[in-house]
Amino acid sequence: MPKKRSGGGTSPTQQAAKFLGVSVLAGAVMAGIALPAAGALGLAAKGSVQSFDDLPDNLKSPQLSQRTTILDSDGGQIATVYSRDRTVVDLKAVSPYMQKAIVAIEDSRYYQHGAVDLKGVLRALNKNAHSGGVSEGASTLTQQLVKNYFVEEAGNDPTKVAQATQQTLGRKIRELKYAIQLEEKLGKKKILENYLNITFFGQQAYGVEAASQRYFSKHAKDLTLPESALLAGIVQSPSGYDPMNNPGQAKKRRDVVLTRMAQVHDISRAEADKARKTPLGLHVSAPKNGCITAVRGAGFFCDYVREVFLSDETFGKTRADRAKVWNRGGLTIRTTLDPKTQESAQASIKQHVNKSDSVATAATIVEPGTGKILAMGQSRPYGFQKNETQINLSVNQNMGGGAGYQPGSTFKPIVAAAALEGGTPPTQSYSSPYKMEYPSPISVCDGKKWVNSDGTELTNENESEHGPYGMKEATAKSVNTYYVQLISDIGICPVIDMAKKMGVHRADGNKITQAPSIALGTQEMSPLTMASAYATFASRGTYCTPVAIEAITQKVGDSKKSLPVPRTKCSRAMSEKTADTVNTLLKGVVEDGTGTQAGLGDRPSAGKTGTTDFRYAAWFVGYTPNMAGAVWVGDPAHKRRMVDISIGGQWHAKVFGGEVPGPIWRDMMSGALAGKEAPDFHLVNIPDDKRKGDDGNGDKNDKGRGRGDGGNGDKDPLGGLIGGFTNGGFTNGGGANGGNGNGGPAGGATAGTNAGTTSPNPDPTFSIPSGFFQGQDGGGNGNVRGNGNGGQTG
Repeated sequence: MPKKRSGGGTSPTQQAAKFLGVSVLAGAVMAGIALPAAGALGLAAKGSVQSFDDLPDNLKSPQLSQRTTILDSDGGQIATVYSRDRTVVDLKAVSPYMQKAIVAIEDSRYYQHGAVDLKGVLRALNKNAHSGGVSEGASTLTQQLVKNYFVEEAGNDPTKVAQATQQTLGRKIRELKYAIQLEEKLGKKKILENYLNITFFGQQAYGVEAASQRYFSKHAKDLTLPESALLAGIVQSPSGYDPMNNPGQAKKRRDVVLTRMAQVHDISRAEADKARKTPLGLHVSAPKNGCITAVRGAGFFCDYVREVFLSDETFGKTRADRAKVWNRGGLTIRTTLDPKTQESAQASIKQHVNKSDSVATAATIVEPGTGKILAMGQSRPYGFQKNETQINLSVNQNMGGGAGYQPGSTFKPIVAAAALEGGTPPTQSYSSPYKMEYPSPISVCDGKKWVNSDGTELTNENESEHGPYGMKEATAKSVNTYYVQLISDIGICPVIDMAKKMGVHRADGNKITQAPSIALGTQEMSPLTMASAYATFASRGTYCTPVAIEAITQKVGDSKKSLPVPRTKCSRAMSEKTADTVNTLLKGVVEDGTGTQAGLGDRPSAGKTGTTDFRYAAWFVGYTPNMAGAVWVGDPAHKRRMVDISIGGQWHAKVFGGEVPGPIWRDMMSGALAGKEAPDFHLVNIPDDKRKGDDGNGDKNDKGRGRGDGGNGDKDPLGGLIGGFTNGGFTNGGGANGGNGNGGPAGGATAGTNAGTTSPNPDPTFSIPSGFFQGQDGGGNGNVRGNGNGGQTG
């Protein structure tokens, strides 16, 4: 019975016998290449070793995983991402010292033997027999390359990696056969090149170029003798000889390599002695991997590009297929991100909102007519530290975003578009009281009716807001009750259909609830969705799906190939007339309505403010004919109400859409559009709203709104005088707007002079009988453009 050592395990004799068996098997395998009858030696025994002759004839060299580079639209680098940090280089781009060092320590007879080194096997056999263990292997560089191929093919699957590295005769047989094939097919220099590019050197560095950059911050072609020896020594045990964590062991191993290089006459003993005296000389560079390294705050856009790649079937049938391509890397992805626009967006965000604020902001800009995403940023940086996040607040949940945020009144233009497209005139007027119950019943898409069974009410922002209003003034002032009355007239289904045509959907993937409250923006959306929807208005009714990728090339071996990329899909969502009408309405919002703080000065712009119930979110979504952008401000967790709050160092008693998001939008768009042409919209003529009082009789609901033209004063000159003064000027004028007196001579003059000198929505301090101060045929109708549209709401 065989003797065992006191410590257990097999004896040196048994170890030697075992190793000899493998060696004999290797010899038999070699013979089997020429003599299939070698199967008689027992290699085909079922359950032990797979038949040598049954192995596939050709080993396909895997495409090595490499860095992927993400570029902006100008070709500037945004970030590099990789599953494995590797840059494939030609052998001529590797220092001769490095080539000699790796051969000397791993396979010194590399250029003398074939795929299998029988002398190496015998040498290892003898050494292991004397040591009582397996202290030296006999695998050639070619065999190691084959093993690395198997590991590379396994990717990040731990089960497949274990199978690729398991110590079994079956794996050894496959390794031997494929090693012989590679020797015949590639030759020694190409095998060495492939080995240097595939081998793991620790610290996330795969391949000699990545290792050289990691440890010495230089290219592999510039490695010195001691640096080359250090890297060559790491390969046997990347963790054990890690020079950053185990510098002592790493130096000992380096010196072993130097000694071996001298023994095989790659260098002189004097060179080896000199190199051994040098310190490690590390000049470490941190791994520059992932979207966290993105420039200009584009980390979230970088992450969005990855999500697009993994989710779009253009890049593969299944997510697993797409992930395999992404992890292989070697891609150069040119994106739609415009560096100037991105820089402007981030600068504006930084100016107005601090990353440590209790609320955050996210902003996205798209190009009308193309769907190209030009900018995407937010106040909380991409990262893992305090006040940082990996959640992209600009996009939908399935693309790395949150559950979305109620857009508030920024949804109202979609209701207006649905109504206009269905034939409702822009002069449509409703009573629009300050408070009302939701109208009921209202038709929905399935032919049923929505019923306000519990008498739910809604109100406008301020008690001074009550109608009647037409669409023009109701949009400028963001009157809730007007839009609920409008949706009750046209039904909910046309609004749902219009939203779908404009690409508007909930950020969490659920369906939009069919209730009249959607007119007030109660369904959670993402900034990218809202920016793309408003781009439909800017392009005169054509909606284009958002796109982030323009082109992709993939490195395959020494060549590059182009990959197909998803293209935007554009479709008509509404007529040009409808879009032009909405543009006219929303241009009024930034000129004289709730969005004046978002105006771009001489450049034509349009947009809409939005503030949700309890002020959990505030929005401004706006556009010019050549850019559309959305800005959201709020608490991503939906817990912090924006009242009595400091944002960007500014205190706010209440946050309105025009007050915080509006200036962010203004500044980011101003910088992005600087130097670009400033085309105008195709506007339509929308007559000023006709209200009670336009007939000269006046109405108590006109107080505080600056709507008085002063009346004609034909029947009573004094009434015309006082009416013009009162309804167009100090008492009922609003904001910077007021009336043009159309009444008697004195009334007209007084109204024109004094219009718009009081604060928004002033409440009179006394009550006067109706008609006493007003011209009998005149009455208030001063609106935003000099006809007095005074007070405004958020």
